[in-house]
Amino acid sequence: MAAAPRTSARGGAAKASKIPQVSWREPRPAPVVLVSGPEEICAERAIAGIRDYLRAEDPALEVSDVRADDYAPGTLLSLTSPSLFGEPRLVRVAGVEKASDAFIQEAVSYLSNPQEGATVLLRHTGATVRGKKLLDAVRAGTGEGIEIACPAVKRDGDRVDFAAGEFKAARKRIAPTALRALVSAFADDLTELAAACQQLIGDVEGDITDDVVTRYYGGRVEVSAFVVADTAISGRYGEALIALRHALASGADPVPMVAAFAMKLRTMAKVAGLRGSSRELASRLGMKDWQIDRARRDLAGWNERSLGMAIQATARADAEVKGASRDPVFALERMVAVVATREPFGEPVGR
Repeated sequence: MAAAPRTSARGGAAKASKIPQVSWREPRPAPVVLVSGPEEICAERAIAGIRDYLRAEDPALEVSDVRADDYAPGTLLSLTSPSLFGEPRLVRVAGVEKASDAFIQEAVSYLSNPQEGATVLLRHTGATVRGKKLLDAVRAGTGEGIEIACPAVKRDGDRVDFAAGEFKAARKRIAPTALRALVSAFADDLTELAAACQQLIGDVEGDITDDVVTRYYGGRVEVSAFVVADTAISGRYGEALIALRHALASGADPVPMVAAFAMKLRTMAKVAGLRGSSRELASRLGMKDWQIDRARRDLAGWNERSLGMAIQATARADAEVKGASRDPVFALERMVAVVATREPFGEPVGR
């Protein structure tokens, strides 16, 4: 069945692809494999995974590397042709976004007649539209190909998804606040974040907690707005207040701090009272499965009254940190108190 239309790595609408779309976390070989998109760490994982898959099937695998932008005519056919003993062949082609005319011509021709026992892997970063004729031919289904997309991981939610996927793939549990802290520590470098995840997976027995992340990366972890929000929403008032003060002392801006609370509370309000699977609700609300699951966990112990009170307190804090109050710190502390205790500010807890 043809895949649904998707967005290209450059942000424009791409043609509907007729070939299977395969996750970079679960790569598999095919006569032609297109690894597309700018996220290099994901592409490296996919390419290594295909090599390991083929080598596990036959240790005699022959691996060859070719540059599409510095291509000698005839190389592709030479490397994919069966050898005397018929060993499987993997030809990894880098730089397809800068491919020479000679490579594009030969690669398009190759798609019409892939060599038996050969896997040709094309790496295109999406940095340019060079090689579009070749990409269109692969995606049209010529050559029994598959595509492994590696889109850019830029947004905070995407980085959280990436890190959560690392632990899920390793069947390792990590506390939500620990996950947020880890992502915050490596917010500028996905490769370092991936390495940190793998280190924790390899080194730590049992679940990954906040204390574990602090012990390993305490020098890098800055208390983020989401850590404060997560702690307050879970009802840990003392910890939330300490986290807030730590964040402010580290130079955190009050405006994004309130925005983090507002985003999480809005999500909780959307999910509250709804029935159905995470996938069904995610599709209906335009969200992701993990966001539904997280909101449901966050809603434990909340009711309509307390949720409404928290949203009102957050709206008030938003106005105050944007100029309606001379004391934005007090506005934040009051918001944290209402959210964490689920009581009006100044009232005894449980009244």
